[in-house]
Amino acid sequence: MKIGNIKLENPYILAPMAGVTDLPFRLLCKEQGAGLLCMEMISAKALQYKNKNTKALLVIHPEEYPVSLQLFGSDPDIVSEMAKGIEELPFQILDINMGCPVPKVVKNGEGSALMKNPKLVYQIVSKTVKAIRKPVTVKIRKGFDDMHVNAAEIAKIVEEAGGAAIAVHGRTREQYYSGKADWEVIRQVKEAVSIPVIGNGDVVSGETALAMMKQTGCDGVMIGRAAQGNPWIFRELAEYGKTGVHLERPAKEMRKNAMLRHARLQIEFKGEYLGIREMRKHVAWYTKGMEGSAKLREAINRVESYDELEELLNERL
Repeated sequence: MKIGNIKLENPYILAPMAGVTDLPFRLLCKEQGAGLLCMEMISAKALQYKNKNTKALLVIHPEEYPVSLQLFGSDPDIVSEMAKGIEELPFQILDINMGCPVPKVVKNGEGSALMKNPKLVYQIVSKTVKAIRKPVTVKIRKGFDDMHVNAAEIAKIVEEAGGAAIAVHGRTREQYYSGKADWEVIRQVKEAVSIPVIGNGDVVSGETALAMMKQTGCDGVMIGRAAQGNPWIFRELAEYGKTGVHLERPAKEMRKNAMLRHARLQIEFKGEYLGIREMRKHVAWYTKGMEGSAKLREAINRVESYDELEELLNERL
């Protein structure tokens, strides 16, 4: 699969997720074979105002290539200027978010709110494509709500504006992450454009990835929530795609070692105070469904150091 001039080793892509796809988690997914890693979304306005919290979101490690950096914003001038201003950073693809459903983003006319304004979509994408040399992609949803399902129309506009690929989440903004993803709309987008289409929504295994590709004809598959606490899903997808063989989920000991390694990476990049606190949600995801996980989740919220985390996991797992 190619996006512009960037060749991916496989079509399995880590979705951008705020508060999840930070550098430590991306590195773990890369080790498990993710074909493309997407960073947490970054506000174009925050970049313009040199917001100090944004700097940490821009850190990229050479071992994670290829990586896609995602901006969000609704002003074509600001988005394109900020894209140009950071182009020298070592990301390979620039993505523009037009799918985020979060109220504070939508209220500003950003994220999925842009799907209500096709003319503005064209202006943002075309200005950004002209401003930088790297491929520009866009992530959208099925539509804003069931009365305004316009993913295929927006995809055509993105292609006309020079976009190199489009990712489609098969839910509307109003659905957030509830209900069933509509893969039919992904098929409609694939039929409407000639640029690569990446399907997103309800892919949790090798079978579902293959089923989505067969049903929709999409070129790539984006994995979001199914990767939380489960970077091994990329290894599973690649193996199933090649051989049809199901790889077993890691045993308890391997999961424990992964959590501790994840924690060490978090501490290396963010310091112990923040790193350990961010690990609390990851540990809850890693241990979901395991015996005693509910009590472990209660205990993890009191952990404040790496030593405490290690002691708790050794004791409970």
